[in-house]
Amino acid sequence: MSAPPAAATIPEATAVERLHILQTATSAALVGVSPNPIRSSNFVAAYLLRTPFRIFMVNPAADEILGRPVYPSLADLPEVPDIVDVFRRHDAIPGVVDEAIAVGAKVVWLQLGLRHDEAARRAMDAGLLVVQDRCLKIEHARFSGRLNLAGFNTGVISSTRRRPLS
Repeated sequence: MSAPPAAATIPEATAVERLHILQTATSAALVGVSPNPIRSSNFVAAYLLRTPFRIFMVNPAADEILGRPVYPSLADLPEVPDIVDVFRRHDAIPGVVDEAIAVGAKVVWLQLGLRHDEAARRAMDAGLLVVQDRCLKIEHARFSGRLNLAGFNTGVISSTRRRPLS
């Protein structure tokens, strides 16, 4: 007997595609960002606030994070974000993707450890770009030549910096 056919998976966003997203996006909504400073989502938010992106925090259980107002949903944002960066549980991803589609976002970005091919397919079918299982902060730092400044040992010793991403 032969093995059943493998489930169709969503292709990974290439480095070129991720770079293009970072070069063309001007805003990002962080869905599920935590007010707790020891949570990774809070650390990512603190980093992204120091970039040229306009950052919007989305968490119905918080009023303020890192001195910024927090919105209960994507629909409550003052503008449509280019990137919807998701820090939610796996079972919440389809709902966030549906919200991203409804508000007209361009990209759904699922953070490290998050992958939901069914929701990703729905987003792609609606014309959104999808990145799964990647950290927006790490990717921004990688392409801007600042991984070492973000706390990563790149193994490269150099006194020169690459041109800024923005």
